[in-house]
Amino acid sequence: MGIQFGSFNSVCETAALVICPLVGTSQGIEPTCYSRNVDLGGTLIFQPSTCFVHIAAIVMTIIMILHIRSKYTAVGRKEIIMLFYMYLLVSLLAMFLDSGIIPTANAAYPWFAAIYTGLVASAYCCLLINAFVGFQFAEDGTPLSLWFLRISCLVVWAVCFFVAIATFKQFASFSYTKPIGLWIVYLIWPIVCVAVYIISQLILVFRTLEDRWPIGDIVFGAAFWVIGMVLLFAFSDTVCNAIEHYLDGLFFQELCVLLAIMMVYKYWDSITREDLEFSVGSKATVWEVKDPLLSGSGYAGGSRADYSEEDVVSNYGSYAPPPSFGNAGAGGKTASLVGGVSGTQYYNQKGYGAGGRGMGGGYPPAAGY
Repeated sequence: MGIQFGSFNSVCETAALVICPLVGTSQGIEPTCYSRNVDLGGTLIFQPSTCFVHIAAIVMTIIMILHIRSKYTAVGRKEIIMLFYMYLLVSLLAMFLDSGIIPTANAAYPWFAAIYTGLVASAYCCLLINAFVGFQFAEDGTPLSLWFLRISCLVVWAVCFFVAIATFKQFASFSYTKPIGLWIVYLIWPIVCVAVYIISQLILVFRTLEDRWPIGDIVFGAAFWVIGMVLLFAFSDTVCNAIEHYLDGLFFQELCVLLAIMMVYKYWDSITREDLEFSVGSKATVWEVKDPLLSGSGYAGGSRADYSEEDVVSNYGSYAPPPSFGNAGAGGKTASLVGGVSGTQYYNQKGYGAGGRGMGGGYPPAAGY
């Protein structure tokens, strides 16, 4: 039996969705084949393989968030990071619901399932709005852009949460026997958002970018998402029976969604470039010292060839350095930087300088001083 509009019967008989225990009948709809359970310390863990995918998704999402946060000046950074925060929450909540840590018989399960349904719908809404950030209808990172995104996602979450909980609890003319509103929210809305995102990004690449490589990221992301949905809704029981209940379609669907999200990050990273003028680099600037007085060589340890004539000739008394200049370590006398001569030359030499200004000026002074 194929999928019927407004009915979860065939869908839930094939795929073990979070909402399946709450729709169709008072006891829900049980899938014909699902992954084996694991007894862990007296607690049954449902979908253990899918739980590992959720854990991997949480870890990978945190890594992608850190990378996005490091690109301080990239276009749409604050908008796209919200999508990954929402996917992180969806993966975390799905792990508790799929594994049975929150039992389906618990009174809180419908409320958590409604929260999960709203989060999934709002995450797709966030993806949809991010599709238009690159067109700069509103400048990215501004309060207008961010608050429009936040309010839109909040409204979508509130509407979908209400539709879900009203369907589960059967009030406000909603019923779990005819969950048409929930069917649209859960199945149609994601398809619309993904289709609009793909088309808009292809238009963006062809119209504004010279590089065509980002198209590959879009194609791979779309392919992963479509393959995941097909495996879940069309071949879940076939896969489950073939692998003897070790895995089912939900495992492959969650894995493909994770790969699709990673392609969204890869695509965004490939089309954004940081403004290096304002970016924060980790490598310190190396300053080259040109002034010989600030360099580490000095007269005592360096060579005379390191200095120009202006550096070694005094402005006082036209003093020229002795032949041993630059070799002070071997007994030479180094000229003073101020006054023309060093103290050693003044007190130990007599008659230095051609002008005779220091004739007989040695120390101790001659008789008759």
